[in-house]
Amino acid sequence: MPKGSVELTNARREEILAACRKLYETMSFKEITLKEIGQQTSFTRTSIYNYFETKEEIFLALFQREYELFARELDDLCLSRESLSLEELASELAHALERRPLMLKLLSMNLYDMEANSRMERLVEFKTAYGASKDALDRCLQKIVPGLGEKARQTFLYAFLPFVYGLYPYTVVTDKQRDAMAQAGIGYVYMSTYEMAYSFIRTVLGGL
Repeated sequence: MPKGSVELTNARREEILAACRKLYETMSFKEITLKEIGQQTSFTRTSIYNYFETKEEIFLALFQREYELFARELDDLCLSRESLSLEELASELAHALERRPLMLKLLSMNLYDMEANSRMERLVEFKTAYGASKDALDRCLQKIVPGLGEKARQTFLYAFLPFVYGLYPYTVVTDKQRDAMAQAGIGYVYMSTYEMAYSFIRTVLGGL
């Protein structure tokens, strides 16, 4: 870690993450390099190594931030509402996912690469953020749907968590993919993130 104030360290980390996020809007994970990221920052590319050893660590930090924001939103929901119908809860959770497209994209695209090429301490930090989001969702269920016992909540969580892995590629489709589906004769119904998430969450909660 470089010498200097905590403020400078945090500011440079944020600048690196912002540069990576901006590039990821128009480039693929494989296309983005540390050199590309460095060109978007106000300091030298080699300085990035003081904060992150690989591009995967940068992406993992981005992903960690998304989980932290997701957990914060769930906690805010839990604090602001005493009770919700199943339909209202499904809608709130679907909107929360809809507001985290970067989280869904990272989750579905390059998770194994990010984890495999990051140091253990970075991976533990990421897993801690993931666990916090899972716990925040469980707290929401306990407060807002008190009739759900521990087994029912666990059933929901372990249906919901794998579901979100595939949400992005099912709802964010390129013109090329649409054309291929049409030529293959597949009658696929395209849905938004909110529509697909709401349908899934409401169906699962209703069956518990």
